[in-house]
Amino acid sequence: MPDISLTMVAVLCLASLAAGWIDAVVGGGGLLLLPVLLLGLPGGTPAAYALGTNKAVAIVGTTGAAVTYARKAPVDVRLAVRIGLAALAGSTAGAFVAAGLSTDVLKPVVMVVLVGVGTFVILKPAFGTAPSTTPVSPRRVLAAIGLAGLGIGFYDGLIGPGTGTFLVLALTALLHLDLVTASATAKIVNCCTNAGALATFAWKGTVHWQLAALMAVFNLVGGTVGARTALKKGSGFVRVVLLTVVFALVANLAYQQWVA
Repeated sequence: MPDISLTMVAVLCLASLAAGWIDAVVGGGGLLLLPVLLLGLPGGTPAAYALGTNKAVAIVGTTGAAVTYARKAPVDVRLAVRIGLAALAGSTAGAFVAAGLSTDVLKPVVMVVLVGVGTFVILKPAFGTAPSTTPVSPRRVLAAIGLAGLGIGFYDGLIGPGTGTFLVLALTALLHLDLVTASATAKIVNCCTNAGALATFAWKGTVHWQLAALMAVFNLVGGTVGARTALKKGSGFVRVVLLTVVFALVANLAYQQWVA
């Protein structure tokens, strides 16, 4: 365990609980958990330890949410795994590129995309409220594997914030899913990307395993409850949370770009 107070441990556990809930509903739990970890770990701790510990925590909550969704939502697990494997490859490539590229150049582009996405969801209230009855064509399946898998996976390795939210939006648009089913599918894809990232951080030795294990319990509870909430409340509720997370992402990236 890192040398932090019991009060800070409690704060980290509560943040982990809330992040698990947010991430299960619509993605974006890292927006809350990662900054709290960066603040909570002792001064001078390399950021890689916050990133590695975050992934060790997140993979547990994501897996719990994925299992909950898979039991009760109409998820095509085989397709989700195919997209997830593509995302794993994409995130690995993104991580390699990130080593030699300033992500500050890309953050304004991501902000513009997010604002556009938020505007679209507001102007299209029927978006993701119900699944399409038309069968999805093989071309759309390939597009989902390419964009939601390789593309967003690459983004996850390169920058990261909002990956789950982007997945939900892409899967809804490309596969004509409702938002609840898209969230369920995104959790399975996220399990793959988190596993790849965690393996890298574990290999580098930048994970506080004892702290991660404690926080993971709370994240698992949050993720399971969040998935059940989304299943119970439906796509309208997920839409509200989605818009909240999208604009929180914009504010977070703007702060990193021009204030921090």
